[in-house]
Amino acid sequence: MTWAWQTPPVATPPSPAAVEPSMLSRLGVFEGYIGVLVVSFCVACLAAPIMRRLAISHGVIDRPNERKVHRQPVAYLGGVAVYLGLLAGVFYSYLSIKFTGLVEYHPSKHLAQYEDGSLLPVPLSVVLGMTVIMLVGVIDDVTGISPRVKIGGQLFAAAALAVSDVGVKLAAGVLVPTFKALGIATTLVNGFETVIINIPLPFEIGNASSIGIDVIYWVGTAVIALGVLGLCNASNLIDGLDGLLSGTTAISAIGLLVVALGLAVADDGPRDAQRIILCLAVLGACLGFLPHNFNPATIFLGDAGSLLLGFMTCVIIMMLGDTGKTHLVAAGLIIYALPIIDTTLAIVRRKLEGKPISAADDQHLHHMLKRSLGVKGAVLALYGIAATFAILGASITLIRARGIYFLALLIASYIGVTAIKLSRKRALEAQMAAREAKVAAGLVAPLAAEPSTPSPTPAESAGGAASKA
Repeated sequence: MTWAWQTPPVATPPSPAAVEPSMLSRLGVFEGYIGVLVVSFCVACLAAPIMRRLAISHGVIDRPNERKVHRQPVAYLGGVAVYLGLLAGVFYSYLSIKFTGLVEYHPSKHLAQYEDGSLLPVPLSVVLGMTVIMLVGVIDDVTGISPRVKIGGQLFAAAALAVSDVGVKLAAGVLVPTFKALGIATTLVNGFETVIINIPLPFEIGNASSIGIDVIYWVGTAVIALGVLGLCNASNLIDGLDGLLSGTTAISAIGLLVVALGLAVADDGPRDAQRIILCLAVLGACLGFLPHNFNPATIFLGDAGSLLLGFMTCVIIMMLGDTGKTHLVAAGLIIYALPIIDTTLAIVRRKLEGKPISAADDQHLHHMLKRSLGVKGAVLALYGIAATFAILGASITLIRARGIYFLALLIASYIGVTAIKLSRKRALEAQMAAREAKVAAGLVAPLAAEPSTPSPTPAESAGGAASKA
């Protein structure tokens, strides 16, 4: 079945540069696509003040409360500015199909073009998905919607990706070797190994007596849904300080770009150009928005921006496993580990305290660091942590992965244990303070003091001295 907006993975200009793939370098490939970065940066930077004025004129603002850092109302709709930057970068890559010179595509044996010569580097399913995510976030920022509707929008975006095979092959790197080890035969479908399960029908439909189920495809589709839900909401949770999410996402985009450029140099597969374009679009949009969002912020991302950045990061990470290299998906998750760690800690912390997972609190990593370092200090410290994970994840393409996995696990464990200890300590202090207030008000009785040992009498002291003598 061919969908109207489903496109081949990637394409190349009719006259690619006559360069051997073995002579390529990461820097050389990057220079050919740098126009996407410039366009995304400029559009996001110019769109942010426009969206700020629009948000203020329509009352779409974030008012301060006891849990929020800012003391003055701040405009929302920053996510729309980021979306426009992303869209401009992708549209620029579309223009490069008709106007040569805008993008210098790296030579590759995997890249192909339509019969009529038209090319489309980024599937329209990605554009559709990010548009749906942004619109759901804007509606939530303006009027507020139920969590079920937000999850529904995210699942719709995930389904759009699955229809055009964006990310569905990432399960092959784990499942295909497992099936082979179990002695289950694999089948080649469009050049990729998979496992087909034939389910017999009670009666023939046409000439078919069974239905073939592609196990890799459907498992990959489930992974896409979980990935979109997980990373969208992880990004939403960490968006708690001025410039935190936009800055950490920019850092992660740099790490993902290094991996994508390495794959392009190695001529990994048909999605090489797509990954680079999306990494540069995300990086440019975040860098263009960051000056307006850094402390003191004049505009916030809102749910439209936080969900959108999580979705785009998820798309890029899943694309890393398009040729079955699941270890590169793990590298992408390490690069984006900071929001994942913070979300995991929030779930564990709320379970330990007997609270619902959706309950809000002020015990996230950025809250803890803010109490010690202030807003700017906390954000810069988290930038450093994000950069550390980005370097570790990108290093998987350069050195042995096992050492990287251990270092990432070590750092994540130290962060997790320290955060849980501080959270538990703060919770106990709050409980003791609340009890002391009740005792002072006479609502509860004070805790019974332990009996003290009575002081010896003079006679007992003299007797003890005589016995020692």
